[in-house]
Amino acid sequence: MGREYPDYPILGVGGVVFWDDRVVLVKRGNEPAYGKWSIPGGAVEPGETMWEAVEREIYEETDLKIDALEIVKVFDPIIRDESDRVLYHFVLVDFLCKYKSGTLKANSDVLDARAVSKPELPEYGLPGVTLEVIEKASELLKKRIK
Repeated sequence: MGREYPDYPILGVGGVVFWDDRVVLVKRGNEPAYGKWSIPGGAVEPGETMWEAVEREIYEETDLKIDALEIVKVFDPIIRDESDRVLYHFVLVDFLCKYKSGTLKANSDVLDARAVSKPELPEYGLPGVTLEVIEKASELLKKRIK
């Protein structure tokens, strides 16, 4: 099954990776968000847990090894075409992640990868739900540090 006009929703994962006081972002290299900035992530593969998937996807896209710590948010974006048919439908599970090792670089299916300070986030045109996920992940991280 392809991603466009799916028979059922596709399970995807994303990870909010804090690297010092910055957040890791990637510029998407595929639709439905080609050329747009987001947190790294992708689809869960058969036989893989969501936790394994987010760690694998972040490594594939950014060359960073991380630990997935906890789920931040679950939501289901649905994108319809001009005929109101479901063009894309994902169930996304976003995680708070901890940086372990690696040097940030754009790999796999991303055009660019950067570590961005929170005050710079508005410059990257992130959707409101992504900003919400980053903020919630930041709050969860602060609770873990205390």
